[in-house]
Amino acid sequence: MKLFVSFLMVVLFAGSALAADDKAAAKVVKPDLAKGEASFSAVCAACHAADGNSMIPANPKLAQQHPEYTLKQLQEFKSGKRANAIMSGMVAALSEDDMKNISYWLASKKATPGFAKDKETVALGERIYRGGIPDRQIAACNGCHSPNGAGIPAQYPRIAGQHGDYTVAQLVAFRDGVRKNSVQMTGVAAKMNDREIKAVADYLAGLR
Repeated sequence: MKLFVSFLMVVLFAGSALAADDKAAAKVVKPDLAKGEASFSAVCAACHAADGNSMIPANPKLAQQHPEYTLKQLQEFKSGKRANAIMSGMVAALSEDDMKNISYWLASKKATPGFAKDKETVALGERIYRGGIPDRQIAACNGCHSPNGAGIPAQYPRIAGQHGDYTVAQLVAFRDGVRKNSVQMTGVAAKMNDREIKAVADYLAGLR
């Protein structure tokens, strides 16, 4: 009898645990791409273009970016961890679901290719991107962002084809301690001079 009761308790406990797991899974809301597009159009399109492929060099292209990365940036703009007066204001009214929907909608859009502008430094940019600068302990960019600049989902962003002006601004911000939401990038950029930063940024603009 005791054995039967014990067995019954195990079955009941297991059933309760499965039910709890089912309820938890039900609470995980899938991104709504239609709502993401609507929110993006209302809040973001003026600066980042209707499809996320910004035509303004100072504003980043967001199309085809890993959704986890975009969501993290939006969350950090909202919390203040990533300081930017314009973006902080834009995301202030967005809910967690809004930011998630926007991020996944952007990931579904195709990024447009860019191009390098400075033939004099593009070779330097490629050398740094692919091999780093070993004698100054500057790591190769492709170790985290992949050889074609596609990045690694949920960890490192897609940077291929990004506007050179925007990339320069971010590397300088990391180097100067203005942007503080990536210890790794701060460590890399801190060792780079202006010419190297511009060369890498220009090379990335044409990477595909």
